[in-house]
Amino acid sequence: MEIYLIRHTAPLVTPGFIYGRTEVELRASFDEEAGIIQQKLPKNLDVVYSSPSRRCTQLAALLSTDYQIDDRLYEFHFGDWEGQTWDTIDPRESQAWMDDFVNVSTPNGENMLQMQARVMAFWQDITQTSAEKLAIVTHGGVIRLLLAADRKLPLRSAFDIQVGYGDVFLLHPRE
Repeated sequence: MEIYLIRHTAPLVTPGFIYGRTEVELRASFDEEAGIIQQKLPKNLDVVYSSPSRRCTQLAALLSTDYQIDDRLYEFHFGDWEGQTWDTIDPRESQAWMDDFVNVSTPNGENMLQMQARVMAFWQDITQTSAEKLAIVTHGGVIRLLLAADRKLPLRSAFDIQVGYGDVFLLHPRE
């Protein structure tokens, strides 16, 4: 089994903007970035899964006319912080979260353990299918969690993994 983890292309956001679940536009370079991604993938994918976010479904639609959306592929839920900038968040709240994002939830959002539970439930489901070549169009946080699990890294280390916009990672879960 080959599973291609694909991060969406570059969004049109200002630095420091918090947009885990917030819909954002993609940069004008989308077509160029998508073309580079397509070159890294096999021609015949059995199935393409996508986060519901438009920044993912736009790319998924180029890869397959019948891609499947799964809510478990959403990016981290920043709750009340969505759509704000880091410099406007209460520093005590943000510091408490940064000190222990694994266990501490953002206000009306989630923590990394909760995100990990939904992402790994999705992973369990797809690795049990008969598909041999699949693609997952999703977000940096989701990809980091899956790569950390594959590399047997502690959850706290997931953000140490570099995942750029448009990056493609190949995993072989049945080997």
